[in-house]
Formats: sequence, structure tokens, C-alpha cells
Amino acid sequence: MADEPLPERLRIPQPVIKKRLPSGRGAMEQPNATHDGDAALNKNFWLALLLTSVGAGLFADLLLGILHFAERVAFGSGHATYQAAVEASSGTRRVVVLLCAGVIGGVAWYCIRRFLPNEHTEVDEAVWNGDGDLSLRRSFLTSIISVTVVGLGASIGREAAPKLMGGVSGTLLSNWFHLSSAQRRLIVACGAGAGFAAAYNVPIAGALFTAEVLCGSLALPTVLPAMACSMVATFVSWLTLPNHALYADVPTFTVNGSLLTGSVVIGILVGVFALGFIRLIGWVSHNRAKGANVLWAMPLCFGILGLVGIRYPQLFGNGIGLAHDAFLGIGAPSLLLVLFLLKPLVTALCLEGGAAGGLFTPALASGALLGSVIGSGWDHVWAGAPLGAFALIGAAATIGASMQAPLAGMVVVAELTHTGFGLSVPLLCATVIATVIVRHVDGYSIYTARLQSKRHDASLES
Repeated sequence: MADEPLPERLRIPQPVIKKRLPSGRGAMEQPNATHDGDAALNKNFWLALLLTSVGAGLFADLLLGILHFAERVAFGSGHATYQAAVEASSGTRRVVVLLCAGVIGGVAWYCIRRFLPNEHTEVDEAVWNGDGDLSLRRSFLTSIISVTVVGLGASIGREAAPKLMGGVSGTLLSNWFHLSSAQRRLIVACGAGAGFAAAYNVPIAGALFTAEVLCGSLALPTVLPAMACSMVATFVSWLTLPNHALYADVPTFTVNGSLLTGSVVIGILVGVFALGFIRLIGWVSHNRAKGANVLWAMPLCFGILGLVGIRYPQLFGNGIGLAHDAFLGIGAPSLLLVLFLLKPLVTALCLEGGAAGGLFTPALASGALLGSVIGSGWDHVWAGAPLGAFALIGAAATIGASMQAPLAGMVVVAELTHTGFGLSVPLLCATVIATVIVRHVDGYSIYTARLQSKRHDASLES
């Protein structure tokens, strides 16, 4: 035993200082500071990672530019927010725009899936079960169509496109530098998290998304490249995207007894809601329109959303406006309840029609609405806590439980508002409870629920 090399001598990378401390104990005894593992963090890796992060930031700029252009074409410019532009338009225009989105999306996705059937476009699948290989051609086309239909009013998230293209950047750079499969998977995960970070200006949450969701590890060899990639991508995205919080005017809330006790109720109810939401997303993901059926199903589903939007224009788009109003405590309880019930359904409807897009903001908005509804009722039991605080807690708990990533769920809400840190204890309480409920009752997340059957090529239905 005395002749065996110290674990420190086997460490990768090797320490610059060779002389050990008097204790003789190695740095590798700290569990998160072990060796790199299969994905060696060598010079080529870091160079490829740097270029990947630049690519993720630039793609975020491009894709969100296309999104905002589609919004202006659909509902005009000169309005403070997208929701205000939709509300200012006529009911006829809302229906026509959604029908156009359905036709554009249906034809485009049919052609993409028909003529590029074997090219991979699922980041989660590529990182978890594959070798990190993603198709540039199909991913880019899918991303453009996705942000376009979101801009035209489809109720799906905008983050899927920059997340996908961040991952594609990782694939391209890894192949260029001839990295191993393990290195490529890690860089693709970092690029995807960086794309998410750049799209919402949430660099810390993007890094946590990479580590907690895509890699399932908070060890240094994962966290360091995830942080670096999200940091650079977010910085690059500031070329055209804002460098402030997405919800910059949310007030600073403080904790009181009513809010702290109410967070327990939020955690339980959000956990139950997240179970149903995840199952709903899983069901529509496996039963959505396929093949030529998408040519009629998507216009039909989008048209239904357009008709519903005549009465409830807040449902158009990914839900940023809905979450914002909830954080500000705006809206009658009855309206908040109706919007909470409808938002998950119209999101599922868009996916059922064959659309490809994200779920982050629809889930965030639904959680914020649920938190507001709970807060409205809780105010009759124990008054004194603002509805906006309940909305923040509901949003964080819903994201954490739905993604099965409680750290990322909490941090993303705090970064989106720059005000959630004062609610850390009730945020923790609700998020832990909701995540535990989902984990023990079912265990799926909004990402694992959407994975295609192993009997089929996952790229066929992306």
C-alpha cells in the first residue's frame, strides 16, 4: 500500500505545484474536484468550447432577431410589448395570423421531416443517449420555423431554437478539433445551455441547466466549462439583445409569515399541477400529427388557438407577457384562473398539431398564474403577502419540478427578475416540495417525457 501512487499523482489535469501539503492528503478527496473523467479538459477542448460559446451567442442574436421580425410583421410595431400589440389588433387579424402560422409551419416541417428524415435535431437525445451528433442543416431550418411561428402567436417556447443551435455549434467545433465522443457530448451540452442563457440573459441559470439537467453533475469538470460557455455566449448576445433582466420592473419582495406558510401550499399544488402538465406534454409528444397529417392538423390547431385568442389574446406567444403581469400582481383572480387553465392546453394543442418548440416560458407562465391564483385565495386565510411574490414562487417551483432541476428553476426566476433572492427561503420550500412530489409520484420531466420511443429514430419526429 505504501508504494501505491497518491491519488493526486493520477489527477487530470496534473497540478502545477507537485509538493503536497504536510497532511499528505490529495485534493481529489473532495468529491466535486476529481479528475476530468472521459471528457478531458485539454487545450483543444477549451478552444472548441470558446468558439462554441461565441456561436451560441451569435445564433441567439440571429434567431431572436427573426422572432422579433415575425412579431412586427404579424401585429405591427410601436407597442410597448408583444402582448399589447396582440391586444391592439382585431380578432380577425389574430385568427388569420395564426392560420398563416399553421400553414407556414405545417408545410415547412412536413418538408423538413420528409426530405431530411435521418438527421438528428434532439439535443437531449444526443447528450444522454447518443454521441453528441446534431445536424446543422435540419437543426437550422427547424430553429428558424420554430421562432417564426412563436412570433406569429404559437403558444410554445422560444428557447428551443437557440438551445438547439448552441448544441449544433458544439457538434461542429468538436468535429473540427477531432474531440472524443465524451468531449463532444459535454461541449454540446454546454452549447445548448449557453444558447438558453443567451436567449434570456440568464448566464448562471444556463450553466446550471447544462450541469443539472443535461449532464446531471455539479462536479468541477462539468460546472467550469458550463459556466464559461454560458458567460461568453451571454456576453456575445449583448450585441443585439438587452443586457438587463427580462422582467426589469418587478418589485423587491420580502418574506413574512403569510408568504412563508403559503409557500408550503404552493409547493403541494404546483407539484400536483406539474405531474399533470408533464403527462400532458408526454401524451401529445407521442400522439401528435405525423407525416402528411401535419399539413392540415397544424393549421387546424393554430386556428383554434386564434379563435380562443379573440377572447383571450394573452395566450398568444410563449407567455412572457402572462408571467410579467402575474409578477406585477395584475389581473382579476377569475381571469388569472381562466388563463392558468387555458395556457397549458393551448401549448399542448400547438404541439399536437406537429409544432416543434420549447416549454420553458409556457411552464413559467403557467406556474406564475397558478401562484397568483393560490395567493388570491390565501389572502382570505392570512392576508399580508403580495400576489407578485406568490407568482414568483409558483413560477420557480413549476420550473424546478417540471425540469426536475430545482437549482436551475430557482436561479432562472431570480435572474429573470433580479429580485427573487429576497424570497430564497419560500422559494426553496415550494420548489423542494413540488420537485419531491413529481420525483416520487412519477419521475418524468418535460424533457424525458418527450423522448421518442427507442424503436424509432428520434430525429424523425423532432
